[in-house]
Amino acid sequence: MLTIKDIARESGYSVSTVSRVLNNRRDVSPEAKKRITEIVTARHFVPNNNAKHLKQNSSKTIAVLVKGTSNMLFASIVEAIQKKVEATRYNVSINYVDEDDNEVEEAVIVCRERKPMGMLFLGGNPKFFEQSFEAVNVPCVLVTNQGESLGFQSLSSVSTDDVAAAEYAIDYLVNQGHQKIGILGGDFAMSHTSKQRYLGCMKSFQKHKISFEEQKYYEKSRFSYESAYGAMKRLLAKAEDITAVFAMSDMTAIGAIRAIIDCGKRVPEDISVMGFDGITMAKYYNPKLTTIQQQYGILAARSVEILLQNIDMDAVSVHEVVPFHLVQGESVKKIDVSEVK
Repeated sequence: MLTIKDIARESGYSVSTVSRVLNNRRDVSPEAKKRITEIVTARHFVPNNNAKHLKQNSSKTIAVLVKGTSNMLFASIVEAIQKKVEATRYNVSINYVDEDDNEVEEAVIVCRERKPMGMLFLGGNPKFFEQSFEAVNVPCVLVTNQGESLGFQSLSSVSTDDVAAAEYAIDYLVNQGHQKIGILGGDFAMSHTSKQRYLGCMKSFQKHKISFEEQKYYEKSRFSYESAYGAMKRLLAKAEDITAVFAMSDMTAIGAIRAIIDCGKRVPEDISVMGFDGITMAKYYNPKLTTIQQQYGILAARSVEILLQNIDMDAVSVHEVVPFHLVQGESVKKIDVSEVK
């Protein structure tokens, strides 16, 4: 683990100088502060126990605001966040809101009533941030969604590129021979994530010169098994020619697969299903899901590191994009033109 002594050695400055920088003291030369801050940022150092905070006895809380009560990806991220924060002097407070609720309004209430030192948002809708984020008076990090375009100095973000990832998912299905592809996703008016992933899908269709009738091939679903089950049945009723489905979450994909089977069809022999997120259940489900995997461990770790640097060092906002990966499972079948009706 990187220590203050390691930073002192690497920077060429004394331990006391490093400590003053970490404590945001003014009696440090600009050159020393710049050099030490560069090392801290590059090495992802989180200052856990500097002198200023050791003298303080009050409880310090990081609030985590989770959008959606049944998102298994967020559950994994929350667990990783808790483990990361437990190694510091801070406590964690977990707060849940419905996936269609205004998370920023809830954040304002949390700030007023619980007075956290900082906040992590798991999921978020830009329009809510634009409307009222200025009332949130602590450093924040938006996790899984990009926040750079919002332009708030106190808001950082660590995310997956949803547009590129969804485009890659459709590219994969097309390369497996699929042309008639259904999509299960959220309401664009409420779910920024769904809107971004839909844009990625459209980029792929346009690139491959495939027409897409939204009314026929897109069906709204919340990110839950039950909602996806009903949405898949509606999609099958109006789009009987589909050979594949892109579900905007693995939970949606699992609900869709159950609906396909209950309608007398097989996965992937009759209809292929592609998920998104890479939750643990995806690799144990039958069939094992082919999915776009988000690196939840990195998303969680970097979010906590950035937030604590913002709290402890008054650092500038940071916006990072974490790479995604394709996980090839058993739920997508390669077909040729002769198999398509």
